[in-house]
Amino acid sequence: MNQGKYVFAQIFDFISHNDFLKCVHKYNGDYKTKHFSCWKQFLCMAFGQLTHRESLSDTILCIHANSPKLYHLGIGKAISKSTLSKANENRDWHIYQDFALLLIDQAKTLCQGDNQLEVDIKNNIFAIDSSTIDLCLSVFPWAKFRKHKAAIKIHTMIDAKTSIPEFIFISDGKKHDVNVLDIITFLPNSFYVHGQRLC
Repeated sequence: MNQGKYVFAQIFDFISHNDFLKCVHKYNGDYKTKHFSCWKQFLCMAFGQLTHRESLSDTILCIHANSPKLYHLGIGKAISKSTLSKANENRDWHIYQDFALLLIDQAKTLCQGDNQLEVDIKNNIFAIDSSTIDLCLSVFPWAKFRKHKAAIKIHTMIDAKTSIPEFIFISDGKKHDVNVLDIITFLPNSFYVHGQRLC
């Protein structure tokens, strides 16, 4: 029998609930919400991510499989796929963007001076790359990528010394990486690496 907190709950002890609620209140995210708050939505999506679920259905299935533990995980009761889907579709995404940026700032402060690289370089080193995420064309017609395929592209720049993101941009699947360089703010005396090439 479990005598302490689950690892999932321990991880979320490091996250300020008050900071999250400030982001929710800023965009009125919990307006007319009775049971499934933005915080519970965040926990469900984080649970899916941390348990490597491959879809919303997979996430809900895994949540239902752990129903006896949900109270101690902070989620409470198991929810339906439609409830989570509607929350994801209708709630303002700025809530989660603002909170993510806040967490990134906190992580940067904690990791200041760290260096995970095998070489000791005083200058900043940033890695730039992108990932293409395939989507269903009939569901996401606005994300047309090929004749019978939809996709979006996530362009990311991370600090190579700390593995913390410095820049994230989501575009349609056709946007070439070189075009994203125009919207990145480059720091002086820093190295920028894209794939195997130095920028």
